[in-house]
Amino acid sequence: MPSWPSPARLAIAAVLPFAAVLNGCADYYPAPISPAANAAALQARRLDDPRLQAFLASAVSGEPKGIWGLRKVTLAALYWQPDLDVARAKLAGAEAGTVTAGEVPNPSLSFEELSYNATVATPSPWTVAPVVNFLIETFGKREHREEQARQLAAAARADVAEAAWQVRARVRGAMLALWSAERHRALAEQRLSLQDELVGLLEHRFAAGQASALDVTRERIKRNQVTLELRDIDRQAAEARAQLATAIGVPPSALDGVMLSFGAFDRPAPLPAAAADGELRREALSGRPDVQRLLARYQAAEAALQLEVARQYPDITLSPGYAYDAGANKYMLLPAADLPIFNQNQGPIAEAEAHRAEVAAMFTALQERIIGAVDGAAASLKAADAAVATADALAADERQREAGIARAFSAGAADRPTLVTARLERLAADVSRLDAEVADRQSRAALEDALQAPLFVAEPTPLPHAGDPAR
Repeated sequence: MPSWPSPARLAIAAVLPFAAVLNGCADYYPAPISPAANAAALQARRLDDPRLQAFLASAVSGEPKGIWGLRKVTLAALYWQPDLDVARAKLAGAEAGTVTAGEVPNPSLSFEELSYNATVATPSPWTVAPVVNFLIETFGKREHREEQARQLAAAARADVAEAAWQVRARVRGAMLALWSAERHRALAEQRLSLQDELVGLLEHRFAAGQASALDVTRERIKRNQVTLELRDIDRQAAEARAQLATAIGVPPSALDGVMLSFGAFDRPAPLPAAAADGELRREALSGRPDVQRLLARYQAAEAALQLEVARQYPDITLSPGYAYDAGANKYMLLPAADLPIFNQNQGPIAEAEAHRAEVAAMFTALQERIIGAVDGAAASLKAADAAVATADALAADERQREAGIARAFSAGAADRPTLVTARLERLAADVSRLDAEVADRQSRAALEDALQAPLFVAEPTPLPHAGDPAR
């Protein structure tokens, strides 16, 4: 009688491969979220955080310490802003997808049952034969899958750059609004002071019978209007300050005592020559992050279509096995393949072709929007520049007129109300000039967003790498 492998030995032989595989498995580590603790951490963020300061020291050079200009505030936003954390997390998932796409399918283990044979000289018991099934992918399916995953990861990297630009745009918009509010407040305070003086002078004249009640009432109404305008400016400044804190990713209290510099808006850098000759426009049409994202998505759609075409052809399964039966060693090799009889994967192929066409249409539409945005912003900036020049000329005329009246007042040829009125008229011209400047900066910001190239500072703000500098 031959010796049969014991059931225990067969069990051990079947279990050992699983034990070897499980030894290399990853472990699970829980990462719970506490809403209260997370909110407390957000509220504790400050611009003097040591890690933020270390990050700024490595990224910014030559800027005064304690002064927060557009570039430094933008870097702080790139450090703290949670939107970038979301984009980086999606990038990490897409990069993990490249690993998944390149993995070779694991073999599976099955058991073939051999029936009891009582007709032979030495009857055999029931025997179970282990069979290992290997899936062999054909026609480059894994290569196409890997290419699709690589392109999706490239699209996710472009998403990080796009998210960084959106952060920068929100910071610039909030700082521009705050700059406008503070400049308007300074002019409004001067106007209110002069309007108070003029009302007082006219009231004295009215008491002496040298001015009409209508004149006094008219100037009082103007004073009330300036007072209300000043309150509205304060509201705008508070909103802009809150928007700036949100854009950075810190609580509003983190901006208390922070010295902001608005030099980028007072004296914006000259437009680069590339903006005038259309080079930046051409670069935007091919190099903007959203353009790069759609290009990568199109390449991913190409790879997906190639994958679906390859799936018309079946993969092969090879199933080698072994059994000891009736004193004989039996080796098996059981090839198997799907038979493409009822369908040849035509539905998924058509879907992949339609998706590729959809992404191509999205790309064309995006480029058309970029062209319209660049041309519209450039035309608006040109008109705004002309308006600033006109406002400069009008303000210069008012300053000359005020200087002439001041000389006449010093010579005794003009009275005090006339001088105060001239100063108010000059301030009104200054307000109009400031409005033109704000419109000019807003047009420049629109062109900056259309090109996605810095136009307010000479040195571009570096975009963050894939890692999170705040961690």
